Amino acid sequence: MAPWPELGDAQPNPSKYLEGATSQQPITPDKSKETNKNNTEVPVTKFELLPTYSTATLIEEPTEVDDPWNLPTLQDSGIKWSERDTKGKILCVFQGIGRLILLLGFLYFFVCSLDVLSSAFQLVGGKMAGQFFSNSSIMSNPLLGLVIGVLVTVFVQSSSTSTSIVVSMVASSLLTVRAAIPIIMGANIGTSITNTIVALMQVGDRSEFRRAFAGATVHDFFNWLSVLVLLPVEVATHYLEVVTQLIVESFHFKNGEDAPDLLKVITKPFTKLIVQLDKKVISQIAMNDETAKNKSLVKIWCKTFTNMTQMNVTVPSMANCTSPSLCWTDGIQIWTMKNVTYKENIAKCQHIFVNFHLPDLAVGIILLIISLLVLCGCLIMIVKILGSVLKGQVATVIKKTINTDFPFPFAWLTGYLAILVGAGMTFIVQSSSVFTSALTPLIGIGVITIERAYPLTLGSNIGTTTTAILAALASPGNTLRSSLQIALCHFFFNISGILLWYPIPFTRLPIRMAKGLGNISAKYRWFAVFYLIIFFFLIPLTVFGLSLAGWPVLVGVGVPVVFIIILVLCLRLLQSRCPRVLPKKLQNWNFLPLCMHSLKPWDAVISKFTGPFQMPCCCCCRVCCRVCCLLCGCPKCCRCSKCCQDLEEGQEAQGVPVKAPETFDNITISREAQGEVHAPDSKTECTAL
Repeated sequence: MAPWPELGDAQPNPSKYLEGATSQQPITPDKSKETNKNNTEVPVTKFELLPTYSTATLIEEPTEVDDPWNLPTLQDSGIKWSERDTKGKILCVFQGIGRLILLLGFLYFFVCSLDVLSSAFQLVGGKMAGQFFSNSSIMSNPLLGLVIGVLVTVFVQSSSTSTSIVVSMVASSLLTVRAAIPIIMGANIGTSITNTIVALMQVGDRSEFRRAFAGATVHDFFNWLSVLVLLPVEVATHYLEVVTQLIVESFHFKNGEDAPDLLKVITKPFTKLIVQLDKKVISQIAMNDETAKNKSLVKIWCKTFTNMTQMNVTVPSMANCTSPSLCWTDGIQIWTMKNVTYKENIAKCQHIFVNFHLPDLAVGIILLIISLLVLCGCLIMIVKILGSVLKGQVATVIKKTINTDFPFPFAWLTGYLAILVGAGMTFIVQSSSVFTSALTPLIGIGVITIERAYPLTLGSNIGTTTTAILAALASPGNTLRSSLQIALCHFFFNISGILLWYPIPFTRLPIRMAKGLGNISAKYRWFAVFYLIIFFFLIPLTVFGLSLAGWPVLVGVGVPVVFIIILVLCLRLLQSRCPRVLPKKLQNWNFLPLCMHSLKPWDAVISKFTGPFQMPCCCCCRVCCRVCCLLCGCPKCCRCSKCCQDLEEGQEAQGVPVKAPETFDNITISREAQGEVHAPDSKTECTAL
């Protein structure tokens, strides 16, 4: 493209861009010419535009638009190392060590807050989750089992908890393995909500939020698409049940030691001081134990002593005696000797809520608020510290290490190595939610691309199943077989999903779908919350209610909805690929009301209701922002709080047009800059050229 002249020296006079224009005199209008104005617009003047500043070239070659998914350049705005003196170098080293310590500290509290958040959700919805499982007769419906797995995992914020409940029910013959497989699939979906919630914490910056939300929801779309394909296949063929049963029967497994707790060794001492839960209560409720419904999930006694002793007890008749020799009567009652087990409480637990005697719901709400506040604060500080550390050469090295593929013959192996890395890291931290939640801010600030985060997330799905397999191998004899088979079902389900949505680049639909959702959520940030509520609460609850009403109701409502969704997707595909085969009216969505094919009217409604709650930055926010900038080394002009609208957004909201420079006095170019270019008249175009 021809270079554009410097805008600072741009003048509205076009004579400097015309060859030989200095020798021409200005044309004065003549009356005779005015009378013939209708026949001839302007006198034809033969001249040539200099090729360097040709307006035709400018119109034909539009300026290249920046891709919003390109990683930002994290440039170091500080003083270079070579330009520092000895004191400055020592100070820089100590600042780096301090930032590293702060980063590790905030990361520790971030992981602890995730653990406390899971406990809070269990206190709020744990008993309700147990009641979902208590009616085992409705579990024969695979669709109902799927949505129960989603809802229970969302309520307790832990797929391992919901999986352990399923294992206990299978071991107790309350549930078959065939009925448990859809619940495991639902648990795989529900566990991905954690990193999606973490992505909402980066909503202040549109670009960061676009990348972070897409990086988090790529996990969601992978799980949903895998279930949509594999659940009907499993219902029709039962391949997961058959394969895992053959594996379990082929090997003679023995009980092992407890599964290793690598990360919990570090976090458990701190989280135990906040709250401790008796998770057996949820399993007991699921197995219809009436006494467990009145128990509290908050553990009070951590050290107990169970003893068995012989005691004299009364029985209704001689037939209830343990033996004839141990049976006697005093003339009024019949006595016998029995072994009685009693439990003696020795020491209370050492956590905050042990002596408060609050109901589970109150404790859960308190912990939920505190853990979300700590989670938000830690995430903000982690992002800021990473943003200050990952600059210049350091950022370049890290980006090249993580996002660069192997040389040509082995480039395809890079993604599979990333899958192994994700599986290994998840095995170390013992939680896929922790790994993917820690990955989300790195995607947001632009260190890791969506394309590289996708295989890491797939590896995380495999890593969490290997942890479940190890835990199953450590199970007691009565639950070893069932727990191992369910863990293997989870493992092969994720392997099947990877084979569907990763090896062939064309099939990596989760990446494209996550990017599309990221673009929408960056423009309309309220849509992210709408997505969470719809996909993780409303749709599962609706399917659950329709399933309870019976198959005829579910089919009568579900089939038309599915048909409409498929019709819309096919129509959208034809509109984008080959619109000519469609009637002119169906080539776009303009035949529908605006509110049915655009989020703009909805955005206006939501902005109207949320407008009174949007307040400018308070003094406290500005002080916190300034402290954050001092810790991270941000420049004074940094607006890290992101609580005020950008200048450009404010101008667009007020309808203030952007003024074009004087060089755009040419009507055609200025209209193009404002998006108002119309098809030129052929006669005028030929005359001008």
